[in-house]
Amino acid sequence: MKQLISKLKGDKGIWSFVALLALFSFMPVFSASSNLAYLGHGTGNTLGYLVKHFAHICIGFVIIYAVHRVPYHYFRAISKMALPVVWILLIYTLIKGTVIAGANASRWIQVPFIGISFQTSTLASVVLFIFVARYLSKSRETPITFKASVWQLWLPVSFTLILILPANFSTTALIFAMVLMLVFVGKYPLKYIGVIIGSGILFLSFFVLLSKAFPDSRVFSRVQTWESRIENFSTDKPDEDDYQIEKAKIAIASGKIYGLGPGKSIQKNFLPQSSSDFIYAIIVEEYGLVGGLMVLILYLLLLFRFVVASHKANTLFGKLVVIGLGFPMIFQAMINMAVAVELLPVTGQTLPLISSGGSSIWMTCFALGIIISVTKKEEEIAEEQKDAAKREEALNKLIDAELASEDEDPDNYSIEDKATNPMKAVLNK
Repeated sequence: MKQLISKLKGDKGIWSFVALLALFSFMPVFSASSNLAYLGHGTGNTLGYLVKHFAHICIGFVIIYAVHRVPYHYFRAISKMALPVVWILLIYTLIKGTVIAGANASRWIQVPFIGISFQTSTLASVVLFIFVARYLSKSRETPITFKASVWQLWLPVSFTLILILPANFSTTALIFAMVLMLVFVGKYPLKYIGVIIGSGILFLSFFVLLSKAFPDSRVFSRVQTWESRIENFSTDKPDEDDYQIEKAKIAIASGKIYGLGPGKSIQKNFLPQSSSDFIYAIIVEEYGLVGGLMVLILYLLLLFRFVVASHKANTLFGKLVVIGLGFPMIFQAMINMAVAVELLPVTGQTLPLISSGGSSIWMTCFALGIIISVTKKEEEIAEEQKDAAKREEALNKLIDAELASEDEDPDNYSIEDKATNPMKAVLNK
């Protein structure tokens, strides 16, 4: 184990907090999967779901380890080549997307010959954030003009978001907000950001108006769900989402300070998506306010390490990659917690590294691998500087020792002959 840990490069704090979140996830997932077990095969045996989650976590850490060994600047070119591939996958998802685990949106595709479901929007978000970081770091070399940025930056971003929007409004809004945050940090002109925000609001309004004109279209099938969620959140009108929120609040209230104990949740048997979207409510019910705060603190500590890693990065691209991949992860966790306590409408966002699900865990781990790769580069530079300082110090010691030995007996190097016999010096030699 020590040898394995010694091979891990990069920020050890990020490694530690990620490992703690992953280890903690097993108990809530094992407990909250009973609802899926009853719905799936009617036995209530959650061991299979625990094994599946264990496999997802193990594969996720393999992804982190493999990605963190790749120099992060390679992803600068990869993002530009991967974006068209992402568009193809998103279009395929719109046409052939499937419903997984009772969700009411077709956001997944089945990987051929493997049978694994994959949510393409998670991959799209990672690729898009790296693409934006690439553009912002490149634009520092030349002044930014709005016309050029529309074609080089906002057109690819808009096309990606348009492909995600029909099936997943919350993910689209989250990605758009994080892109705006990233371009703000990258010192994109504020007046241009205002124009982009206004354009986004206008397009969303136009999209909703089109849904009214074509209510039976598959593309606009989710608009009614968005409207009902916002309306029910503001008016407390009872429906399926309100049922989820009520059960989540009952679970949180039942947990009190110290919780009912691991595996003793009651609402997990009634709360839909208890192992994914509403797993935080189950955590608070079983581990109480203390457990809920500990999870929140772990995410905040992880955010702190992201800030430190971004500050230490010696390139603008590295700084923006850490911000663009790290901050959305924490923001998504906050949204998940806020939904559970009814601070926000139901969004369908999972709790990173804790909620069950393969593609969400793997894409989170992929993003973490890139972040750790940035911190690994800084670590390597620091080690090289430390080694160079040691070599310089050793060389200075050798020079000082040589000079000291020359100054010990300077008469040994005198050519003056003080002997009485002039030939004695030659004879002695």
